[in-house]
Amino acid sequence: MDNIKNKIQQLGKALGRQHVPDNYTDYKSLRMEYEALANRDVKLMQLESKKQRIQAIQGRSDLNAKWTFANLIEDSEDVIEAVSIAKSFIAAHEDMNWRRSGSHMMIFYGDYGRGKSHTAGAIAHELIEQYEISVLYRQLSSILEMRFFSYDYNAQDNVAQKFREINQELLDVDLLILDEVCVNETSLKKNAQSWLGNLLRQRLANHKNCILITNHNLAELEQALGSYCFESIKEYDTYKVKFSGPSRRKEIIPSQVETKPAVTGYRPNQVR
Repeated sequence: MDNIKNKIQQLGKALGRQHVPDNYTDYKSLRMEYEALANRDVKLMQLESKKQRIQAIQGRSDLNAKWTFANLIEDSEDVIEAVSIAKSFIAAHEDMNWRRSGSHMMIFYGDYGRGKSHTAGAIAHELIEQYEISVLYRQLSSILEMRFFSYDYNAQDNVAQKFREINQELLDVDLLILDEVCVNETSLKKNAQSWLGNLLRQRLANHKNCILITNHNLAELEQALGSYCFESIKEYDTYKVKFSGPSRRKEIIPSQVETKPAVTGYRPNQVR
């Protein structure tokens, strides 16, 4: 480089130009500097693009933003075990062969307020953040209600078209979370059983994963869904997780009702 600088300085003197500064940078170094800046800009653009994609997936998922592992209190053995299984399920997505090998289903069952929906939502948020997995969270009862009204051909609210669009989303999304499966139902109607069974079979064929959340135990769930639908579930690689710890929801009615002392001299039917 010194030889080049000397030649440039000699040429500059011959042309009556000023002295070449000592901070002269040769072409190779300059090119490397510009390439580094360009690569930095590309990485920033990629990160921004990924951020926008993740936000778009989250926006379509209908997930509760508070359903994260950070907000989940692991205060009982069932939740600790559920979180362990959940994190293993998430980590498995690193292996593309595992993703393509089959369809996977997690069944979260147990009484109200045990953390089933929260855990499922935490799984979904992690899959979106880490792998940009598309997710859709829906309550089964709401879907079945819309499906019922979609047969009203005199309706003016275009509900039939909306249901067809939702049904296609249910088929296409990478991870489908169905909450409140058969809630307050001992048995779904036959046509609902057939529709849900067909949905699960089509997702199975396309290697799409599911999480089912129910308040029933497994025997009650089989009865409520019917044989055809439950046979569809059996075809999946299933992970059954029971939630049996205490409810995490706030009490409205105190567990022990305080008794007030009787007021002397007061008669209930006395007119004042």
